[in-house]
Amino acid sequence: MMSPEVKQFIAQLQQYQQQQPQAIALQDQTQQVNYATLLQEVFDRQRKLEQAQVGTVALYLENSVDFMLWDLALLLADIPSILLPPFFSASQLQYCLDISQADTVIAPADFFLFEAENVFIHAGEFWKRQTCSSVELPEGTQKLTFTSGTTGQPKAVCLSSGQILRVAKALSEAITPNDPQHHLAIMPLAVLLENIGCYAILLRGGSVELAPAAVLGLQGASGLNLAQFSRYLQQSKPHSLILVPQILSALVQAIHNNTLNPQDFRFVAVGGGHVNPELLAQAKACGLPVFEGYGLSECASVVALNTLQQSKAGSVGKPLPHVQVKIAEDGEILVAGNRCLGYLNAENQPDAYWPTGDLGHFDQEGYLYIHGRKKHQFITSFGRNVNPEWVESLLSQTGVIAQAFVYGEALPENYALLWPVKANATDQEIAQVVERANAQLPDYAQIKHWIRLAEPFSPHNQLATSNGRLKREAIVQRFQHNFI
Repeated sequence: MMSPEVKQFIAQLQQYQQQQPQAIALQDQTQQVNYATLLQEVFDRQRKLEQAQVGTVALYLENSVDFMLWDLALLLADIPSILLPPFFSASQLQYCLDISQADTVIAPADFFLFEAENVFIHAGEFWKRQTCSSVELPEGTQKLTFTSGTTGQPKAVCLSSGQILRVAKALSEAITPNDPQHHLAIMPLAVLLENIGCYAILLRGGSVELAPAAVLGLQGASGLNLAQFSRYLQQSKPHSLILVPQILSALVQAIHNNTLNPQDFRFVAVGGGHVNPELLAQAKACGLPVFEGYGLSECASVVALNTLQQSKAGSVGKPLPHVQVKIAEDGEILVAGNRCLGYLNAENQPDAYWPTGDLGHFDQEGYLYIHGRKKHQFITSFGRNVNPEWVESLLSQTGVIAQAFVYGEALPENYALLWPVKANATDQEIAQVVERANAQLPDYAQIKHWIRLAEPFSPHNQLATSNGRLKREAIVQRFQHNFI
């Protein structure tokens, strides 16, 4: 049964079809789709999906008009879908397909992951799984979005079309004073925030521009060619962008280099990780309309956002109208009103309020401030979640490394502090362990810098407990100068 939010979304697109038929809705380097033909293109793809008798569909495409049309077709038809992140490792991608038992993959013709020729067969426009096991999704699931891996395996968050479009509507209304009409998708559409941000622009009758990461100058999850990135933005002149902190830093640098004009932008949202207050101050000083926000996949992305009318430096803004937020006694942020249907293959949480794992507080005016993660995981400046214990285990369970500490909070690259099992272990032996660990990790979790410790973590230097557990905060404080 079609949700009220989907009905409203279709009605809005039909209105633009009548009011501004020639306005561009979607565009990339090879094609454009205007509002006159947008819904027809979407409905054509829906018919193909129905004819193929799909169950759960995985999308594994670069950002493009084609990706967006398939995604809209799945959304409006309420067909369960998975957006596979391009920055996941092959083993993570295989895990996503295995746990969901997606029977159909929309991917390039040279799709080859996980020995696809033995699992999937190429049938027309789709890759079809030869044999499927039954997987029960929470009732109403339309989109499964995978977290970027706070442990070795990502979690599948199950969301309904109504939950997704409620966020899109709230975002669309929040950015109304800025009136962005041309949005450039910087992050992969598999990132829920970008995906929903594109819906928000379509709800406004704006234009969404899409381009593969390599064309934008993005390399993996943590690389950027600044010159190429700047050239593309010069040509595109988007009104709005959704950025992680590291890309915002590059944008500020490009403006300082006079390669970009800040007046071209109307709304630049930044989130996905801790944002350095100095970076935000630099962005605003150079004329960028930057607005920090906060959200999580389990609540269908955005929960709070600074806006043109309500903004306070250092905060992540006020909660948007579609959610309710409160602070638990221990300082954890709890969110109700748009919580997910649950994790795939896990018991649903009975409480109305979702425990975010983040610590924070409200000020007297209702602005929300984030203090950090409740657990050990950190978030890189590219917005990727990493559980350091996952990486540390790969380093320390080798017979070469006795102790490993991994850190990358708000940093573009991860650091490791290492103490070898044998004092006479060579640096080359340690480097080989790091190299082997990196080969098993997605690039956002890999170690780019490592430091050989002068002494082990111990109760004597107050960097470990008597049972060997690392005192993480003390280690960060002691070695903060090394993380640059």
